[in-house]
Amino acid sequence: MEVSDFEEETLKKRHKKNPFTSSMVEVNSMHEDDDNDRLETARARFSNVIKRHTALAERLSRDSDKMIFQRLQKEFEAARASQTEEVYLDGEEWNDGLLATIRERVHMEVDRKAMLAETDVIPNHHVEDKITYRVGNKVICCLEGARIGIQYETTFAGDPCELYHLVLESRSFLEKMTVLEHTIPFFLPLREAENDLLSSNAMRFIDYIGELLQAYVDRKEQVRLIKELYGNQIGELYHSLPYHIIEFVLDDFPCKVIVSLRYADLVSVLPTRVRVIAWPIDQFKKSEVLGAHPSPTRLSYAEDALKSMSLPEAYAEIVLRLRQVIQEIFEDRNPS
Repeated sequence: MEVSDFEEETLKKRHKKNPFTSSMVEVNSMHEDDDNDRLETARARFSNVIKRHTALAERLSRDSDKMIFQRLQKEFEAARASQTEEVYLDGEEWNDGLLATIRERVHMEVDRKAMLAETDVIPNHHVEDKITYRVGNKVICCLEGARIGIQYETTFAGDPCELYHLVLESRSFLEKMTVLEHTIPFFLPLREAENDLLSSNAMRFIDYIGELLQAYVDRKEQVRLIKELYGNQIGELYHSLPYHIIEFVLDDFPCKVIVSLRYADLVSVLPTRVRVIAWPIDQFKKSEVLGAHPSPTRLSYAEDALKSMSLPEAYAEIVLRLRQVIQEIFEDRNPS
């Protein structure tokens, strides 16, 4: 059908008024390309941050820390080898009075050695008892030079893990104890705990450091275990240095699942804020064709499992039911 001069002129005017109408497809395509470019750039930057984070963690845990650990480990082994008795404490037996007794023993030993040095008397090593105290995962002993040593023995699933050392200096009963040296990871809040607790409640300070270390090792070992058992199903995994933020992606399923865990504090072994989101992959493909955004689904059963179980146990529970749950969700959204 022929178009009259009037109709042709009208179409030209409409095009001038709204020039985007005829090029909407091209504009949408350009926007999609820009979005994809931005997404790829963000992914590349995030990947670079993770690599730098890993390199920094490795560098900070190298030579100097290992040398301190080896030296303190030898000193603790020597102190335990020379002990005359190891006392196991339980419950109320570990208290401020006992800690005061340990401080008194430390100062008495320093005074005794100073007096022997002045009189040139050959020391009798059996005059003073050398007692080591074991309280839960802590071993407390007296070290040379008015120092109290605490060795923390961490575990996971009943098996021994890392050892950590903390050395307190006790110059006199009139001065507060101070942290002299340690092998505790730098990202755990040792100095904050020292400022808040050591001068006012030294026993609580010693216990709190043990709780920090055990919780840190527990979270770290949980992540190590899921990587070891299910590494082929996990696409990306990120965690903070103290493992109080953990995120990973599951790719080996008919959906893309993003798991995000947050821990309320550094002594928690179970997360307090959990978010598990899934997108069926078929829905992703359909959304791309239709130009719509995919709709995520929160997996409440998975979130409940992660809040109440260890990470490896919760992971197994999530995977066991994942295909069935995703199928039910997809059927609800696309009824026949």
